[in-house]
Amino acid sequence: MTDTSRENTGTTEAAEPAHPELQKAIEDIVASGFAGVHLRVHDERGTWVGSAGVRRLGEAAKPPTNGRVRIGSNTKTFIATVVLLLVAEGRVALDDAVADHLPAFGLDRRITVRMLLQHTSGLFNFTGEYYEDGTFAPGITWSGKEWVDDRFRTYLPEELVRLALSEPARFEPGTDWSYANTNYVLARLLVESVTGRSLAEEMRRLVLDPLGLSDTLMPETGRDVPEPHAHAYYRYEQDGREETVDVTSQNPSWISGGGDMISTAQDLDTFISALMGGKLLPAPLLAEMRSPHPKAGYGLGVFVQETDCGGTVVTHNGGISGHGALMYSTPDGGRTLTASLNYVDDAALSLGGAFQKATQRLVREWFCGGRDGSADEADQPAG
Repeated sequence: MTDTSRENTGTTEAAEPAHPELQKAIEDIVASGFAGVHLRVHDERGTWVGSAGVRRLGEAAKPPTNGRVRIGSNTKTFIATVVLLLVAEGRVALDDAVADHLPAFGLDRRITVRMLLQHTSGLFNFTGEYYEDGTFAPGITWSGKEWVDDRFRTYLPEELVRLALSEPARFEPGTDWSYANTNYVLARLLVESVTGRSLAEEMRRLVLDPLGLSDTLMPETGRDVPEPHAHAYYRYEQDGREETVDVTSQNPSWISGGGDMISTAQDLDTFISALMGGKLLPAPLLAEMRSPHPKAGYGLGVFVQETDCGGTVVTHNGGISGHGALMYSTPDGGRTLTASLNYVDDAALSLGGAFQKATQRLVREWFCGGRDGSADEADQPAG
């Protein structure tokens, strides 16, 4: 292996991969339809990084080593960590009524901070709801040509919350589980309410600066992904023709706390290793984070999943408009897998199945030594 530290100094890909099974896996991911993959794995022996595919369509260069990427729903793990650190500081409690901190929305007083972080509030998902009977209730526009043309629009977090509250709740607070980006937009506003500072400021104070995550940021309404980065694409049909557009530049306020952060595979590795290794949260709060809901294995901002080969992984993945990120760790933070992906997205989420198979294979190869058994993450909506 190479690069035996987790310092933010970058790595050099080995000329002859030390993990041919992982290199083959990411090459197969590209063959399944993805534009590019950058993978990073770490354990007690050190770190290995590998890349496959291309940085930009039509060019030969591979995705940059530890290039920046929109991380989608991995954002939720960062936000949950900030909220739990505020719990540790005594600013807020997990069983506080959210309505006490955000009175302007008229929220059901039964909804607690814990319910936001665990997706048990029952609130409508502002990016749309898929119901058990197969019906779909739309939310904001985040796909198709309409989104492409309008992708620089600014949404206020309050606007997204009010849209969600204009729709019926899925269930009574605390009685079920349903993944909803609305919960984490409210968590964002909660942080700002109890601290009087922006989430970005609190994120830097509590997580990014202590861990030295200089390549991780909350763009808020900023459009660009700082270099180096691979490019993200979106495909749609118009007048019988298929159009593919570079959407690397966009205003991520449409997803807000549901998935607007930018990071690198290296920073994600540093973050999840430190988090699971007990370097950020007090032990009781880390235990709360890793206590999963029985329906989906979701704790507070993380999935906790058992592998068929007898282990456990703590994870959150994310995808957003042609960019994706993977983040997996053993519960002690000693063995990690992180990755960034770039691809051509579309309204049908055509690569969704390939994405699930790819993550299962990588988990099997790295955490199970290639044996049958993987961590099947619950389907996630936008972000």
